[in-house]
Amino acid sequence: MIPTTNDSSFQVSTDRTRLDVPMIYRYLSENSTWAVGISRSVVESSIENSLCFGGYLDGRQVAFARVVTDYATFANLCDVFVIPEYRGRGYAKQLLRFVMEHPSLQGLRRFTLNTTDSHSLYARFGFTAPQHPETIMERYSPNIYLT
Repeated sequence: MIPTTNDSSFQVSTDRTRLDVPMIYRYLSENSTWAVGISRSVVESSIENSLCFGGYLDGRQVAFARVVTDYATFANLCDVFVIPEYRGRGYAKQLLRFVMEHPSLQGLRRFTLNTTDSHSLYARFGFTAPQHPETIMERYSPNIYLT
């Protein structure tokens, strides 16, 4: 585990064994704007198949992010959150700094993110609107977890 800057008690780790999976599941399935209704098994599978980052304050997980990547050309940042009672303290910024500086995520041609909020935060880390949106297509099923 490597501490991040600004708050010596906030630390970020990629150690999956430290992740509070029940908390992550509760947040995503009940409080997120993008994964309401997601099943526990889908959350567990997404964690198992991603590079995950937990943000910890005094040993308690208060933040999460995951990256889906081939480690060579492409990465997609997903499921970024800080639990509500810990927002506004700079933890998201510290978490994202750690993610973006992770050695396995350097030299990628494309690093994507889908979000409806916090654009100014992500812009600090180089994220912009697509330069060529006409080249991007998707298969999107927004209500897939509500069936």
